[in-house]
Amino acid sequence: MNGTPETPAHGTPQTPHPIIVVGSGPTGLLLAGDLAHAGVPVTLLEKRPQGISNLSRAFGVHARTLEQLDARGLADPLIATGSTITELRLFRRLSLDLSTLPSRFPFLLITPQYEVERLLERRAREFGVEFAYESEVVGLRQDDTGVDVDVRGADGTVVTHRAAYVVGADGHRSAVRQALGLPFPGVSVIKSLFLADVRLAEKPDTVLTVNGAGDAFAMIASFGDGWYRVMGWNRRREVADDAPLDLDEVKEVTRRALGTDYGMHDARWLSRFHSDERQVPQYGVGRVFLAGDAAHIHSPAGGQGMNTGLQDAANLGWKLAATLQGWAPQGLLDTYQTERHPVGKAVLRSSGGLVRLARAQSPVLRATRALVSAFANAAAPARRKALAQISGIGYRYPAPRGSHPLTGTRAPDAPLNTGRLYESLRTGHYLLITPAPYEPPATPHTNHLTVAHWTDTRRTTLLIRPDAYIAWATDAATPATIEAALTAHLG
Repeated sequence: MNGTPETPAHGTPQTPHPIIVVGSGPTGLLLAGDLAHAGVPVTLLEKRPQGISNLSRAFGVHARTLEQLDARGLADPLIATGSTITELRLFRRLSLDLSTLPSRFPFLLITPQYEVERLLERRAREFGVEFAYESEVVGLRQDDTGVDVDVRGADGTVVTHRAAYVVGADGHRSAVRQALGLPFPGVSVIKSLFLADVRLAEKPDTVLTVNGAGDAFAMIASFGDGWYRVMGWNRRREVADDAPLDLDEVKEVTRRALGTDYGMHDARWLSRFHSDERQVPQYGVGRVFLAGDAAHIHSPAGGQGMNTGLQDAANLGWKLAATLQGWAPQGLLDTYQTERHPVGKAVLRSSGGLVRLARAQSPVLRATRALVSAFANAAAPARRKALAQISGIGYRYPAPRGSHPLTGTRAPDAPLNTGRLYESLRTGHYLLITPAPYEPPATPHTNHLTVAHWTDTRRTTLLIRPDAYIAWATDAATPATIEAALTAHLG
């Protein structure tokens, strides 16, 4: 729990901060923006200088993440930055039809991570998040009332900041995780991958082109603005992340995998990395939490990494705000671990399985891949399950025994008297939906509640959390049962 920091320049902690978020990638930006929107002052620490972009690996935004962004008014602006695809092809045999997803967003959005960050940063600044660049966490200690964070600035001076809570969203080399002394167990899945952003002389037939042949694998995704993301690996050349990479190597591997390099030219970015599967056993210790790549990393198969981190942030932000503002039910912060850790584990398992099948070399594994593809193509339930998991809409959170079947599930969009359901969530409050107009009695929890009613014949009453999951449902509501549910969930 206690780090081993350098000696701070100032022994007395600086002005207390309610929340310090470490890391200004997508996860940290969404979390900080949510907290600030809820009225909680946030300081966001970033090791990089201002204006220096994070190395952008992610490029796919799935349906569930778009729903979360829709609840913040950001989905449509983000969609305008990229291209969409409605079919995922895996192993050349397995086809997943995204257009069948029961969502307002039945597709995969292809757009670079920096577009996601741009929108989230603008929102965070609009809500008053305080950004501190060139601020490197070098240690932390915590007690029953708060956390001391030792931060080294650009001039090398180390200053101690005091916060009520700290969230490490600072990537797979997380300084916050290391300061907590938490292990990060796992294995390397792929030892050497490359990434490149390039122009193409010939336009591929599809937005996303993927194939493997022999010892080579390549994928090309269109950003829609004339730039293309290329990712690939070469089993014959597994080298360290810092080994030189040039465009000729990218072109050669792409030709072997896809049959052509589409006339690649003018690379603006070339990078190597390796792919690990790792997950921290605890997403929180005391008053310090981990989210995104600081908590879990996995193979790029399925494009679920950034999406999973953004959904970590959506889960944690409102819970921290409720706790700081004094209206959280007892044990609410503990549910971050019980809800998100199993999801992270499932993503590791599914993405790892995909990449192992994709790299299959032995006859047994190749036969397994063919069998999996044939079964998924033939069996509608298998296809639906795969789609639900990859898109993120199929995950549900644990519910108390005896709960309504909808409890813990994602709330689908629907028309309400206040507009669409996800538009009604933009307040950041709980959302109570009733079959007929209803006015709850005036109590403190109504300050954190939006009330709406169905515009159709539905009879189920729902209480939906700020992160768009159903907290409580009933098909036979009375004023007394509604008030009891509000008291249980809103303190």
